[in-house]
Amino acid sequence: NVETTTQSGFVLMGGSTDVDEAIAWMIERSGGGDFVVIRATGTDAYNNYIYGLGTVNSVETIIINSVSKANKTNIENKIKNAEALFIAGGDQYDYVKYWKNTKVENAINYLINTKKVPVGGTSAGCAILGDVYFSAQFGTVTSSQALNNPYSQKVALGKNDFVNIPILAQTITDTHFDNPDRRGRATTFLARMVQDWNYNAKGIAVEEKTAVCIDENNIATVYGYNNGTAFFMQSNGQGPEVCTPNTKLTWNRNNQAVKVYKIENEVNGNGSFDLNDWSGASGGTWKYFWVDNGVFHEN
Repeated sequence: NVETTTQSGFVLMGGSTDVDEAIAWMIERSGGGDFVVIRATGTDAYNNYIYGLGTVNSVETIIINSVSKANKTNIENKIKNAEALFIAGGDQYDYVKYWKNTKVENAINYLINTKKVPVGGTSAGCAILGDVYFSAQFGTVTSSQALNNPYSQKVALGKNDFVNIPILAQTITDTHFDNPDRRGRATTFLARMVQDWNYNAKGIAVEEKTAVCIDENNIATVYGYNNGTAFFMQSNGQGPEVCTPNTKLTWNRNNQAVKVYKIENEVNGNGSFDLNDWSGASGGTWKYFWVDNGVFHEN
């Protein structure tokens, strides 16, 4: 355990191949401290990978696959002593059922809000970072399933009770956005957030091989490979026209239900999106998503 000068930041990674530049960005912000990876399944393969991307004091992977492990004081302390924390992929419901309301949850939020170190996640590890999260308690849900019944049991959402990143308030994250196409399900998640909780619903959706890096000023830049894209989505001020159980979703609002800013990735970072006001943006394009009787559209 060493103590270094750290700088806050968040990485939302979309899954598949990890984005080296995003991990290196975290290492730099860690001040070369202790880098911890947590997961519920898998191996310690991240250890050598992270060592190869920059100078760190240590790298350790901790597999936390039960509530009892998540409440172990020594594990809590290992996480709290980190200068960078990365949550690996897997099944996000493992993270919800094992880590929520435990010492691990407390340690994650301590790093974010007290120690202010870089924290990131990929795939399932990214999916739990929003104030609102798709828990996958009943398995994954496709765009078609969500659009045809926004209140399907599979559209399992949690809110304001797990990871606490203040700039992601009233925001959901989605990953693997292009594999398969998840634009319809993300729009459904936003519709439910407005309909159920009267939220100013927002979402950050990340394609594979892509990472959104959010700096200490809450400005997002998009890194990655293979022309991947990140989408910054927000309700355009009015909720859905039809959002009820066992009924196809309609959220049209003059073909402008969800306002979207789309930024394509670049290896060394591209674009800028201001999460403070959700309007300051450069390097991408504005567009809209909407839904008519269960059919997704974009302009």
